Formats: sequence, C-alpha cells, structure tokens
Amino acid sequence: MAEPSNAAGFTEPTGATRATGAAGLAEPTVRDRSLAGPPLRAAAFFDLDKTLMAGSSGIFFARAAYETGMISRRRLVRDVYENLRFRLRGSTDDRADEVRRRVGEMIAGVPVRELARMSPRVLAGVLPRLYPHMLERAYAHQDAGRLVYILTAASQEMADLLAHVLAFDGGLGSRSEIVDGRYTGRAAGPFNYREGKVVSMREVAEREGLDLAASYAYSDSESDLPMLRAVGHPVVVNPDADLRRIAGEEGWEIVHLDRLGRRLKILAGVAGAAALTGLGGLARGHVPIGDRRDRRSASTRAGA
Repeated sequence: MAEPSNAAGFTEPTGATRATGAAGLAEPTVRDRSLAGPPLRAAAFFDLDKTLMAGSSGIFFARAAYETGMISRRRLVRDVYENLRFRLRGSTDDRADEVRRRVGEMIAGVPVRELARMSPRVLAGVLPRLYPHMLERAYAHQDAGRLVYILTAASQEMADLLAHVLAFDGGLGSRSEIVDGRYTGRAAGPFNYREGKVVSMREVAEREGLDLAASYAYSDSESDLPMLRAVGHPVVVNPDADLRRIAGEEGWEIVHLDRLGRRLKILAGVAGAAALTGLGGLARGHVPIGDRRDRRSASTRAGA
C-alpha cells in the first residue's frame, strides 16, 4: 500500500526509518484538519553544529578571537583539532562542559561591543557552511505556518545573529552574564545543552502558544535526545553512532549530509590499514625497496 503524500509530493513515514536528501515535511490530511478544527500553532527547532551547518560554528569564533588577539595560536590549533574530532565523533558531555568553561574564561571582562564587532568574521566562516537542504526545510516549515528557531549550545548572541541573517523567527542559545557592558564570564541561565534545550523550548512554547507535540526538532547528537523526544516529529541529521541506532529503533527520519565526515573516516581507515600492512611486512623480515637498492649497490661496489 502506497504511503500518503502531501501536495508537494513528500511522503509521511509509516514507521520505518527514511534516509532522505530532499525536503520532506509531512502535512495533515484534509480529514485530519476537519476533525481537529483550526490548525495548532507549531514550530521547528534546528540544532546548529553538524545539523544546520557542516562542522562546528565554534571554530570560526575561535579564529576571529585569534585574529583580534583574544587567544593564542596554540589555543587556535587546539580548537581546530577539537572541531575535526567533533566532525568525526560528535559531541560529548565532557567536551561541552570544557568548551563552556574555556569560553567563559576567554570573555570575562571583555566589552559586549568588542565581541559584537567580531560578528562579520564569524559569519564569513559560518554562512558558506550552511546546508542548503536544511535551509530549504526551515523555509518550508515557515511557509507551512510554523515558527522556526535555532536551538544551540552556542551563545545567545550567535543564535540571535544567525536567526536574523537567515530570517528565522528566533534563536535560543546559552546566555552569558553582562554587567556594566562587559561579560563577567559567568552564565546567565541554564546551559543550552541536553535538558537545558528542553527548558528553552518549553519557555518559548509557553510564550508563543506552541504545541510541542505538533512541532519538529532536528539534531545530530545523542546529547540532544531530550530535545528530540520533546516534540512529535524528531528528525536526525548526520547522526553520531548512538543516535543513529536509537533513530533506527524509534523509526525516526534520518538525513545524511556530512560527506566530509564520512570521507575522513574512510581515509583514517585506509591509513590505518596501510600502517598495519607496513608493520606486518617488517615483522616478516621484508626489506623496503629503497633498502634493497642500497644493498645491491653496495654488493656491486664490493665486487668491482
């Protein structure tokens, strides 16, 4: 039996996991609308890193901080490494807490205006890495009457900035305390991570009169399971191993977009196999080609 489709030709999943590459947003049928009365006001919540964009937005903040003298080259190199690890392995609780602590230390005493002036540098890195497919989904949600929010562990300033540039309805990020126009380095609310994201969702739902059961959420990480379970339509994007397994068990939609991450994993596997092969050859007493040539040359000279 064919799955029901909406006016745009997108199908509603019947329980099995879908791996898609096109913007598929399920709409209620005419019969559903007639029974339900006026449509409920819903929303779509998009995680930022590895979901709305490739990689981490934090690396571009770190690069801007380095260019303006806020952090050292060594710190920048470390952040680049952390970004690569994030692309390959996803987020962890320890890493998220460490990043939050380091950022708090970095901005303590910094004027708000100084960080705001870094915005063009940060945007120059982030905007080219946004997934066009995810923007299409976000705008399709808006066209269907849903509010669209960025929901991220990154700063509230980053969330507000991107929401404004992308014409989303709002941004929900982690807030930092400001006193007399300067950051204190302390948090001004719950960390927008794990259950903290659900707190933000419920606050905006109460303020805007949203029905979370009719809403959508998009994320890549197992750490966002509370966010995904808080809505009626969870969608996983570039999932880490744990989230991929859970999505399969739950029958959630899966979207794969991060080709670089998969390529890096393949290259790492090939490099590892090559290294093992080389070690195996040495263990069996094989002599590298260059050494063989050197030995033949030495023998020829000895017999001359």
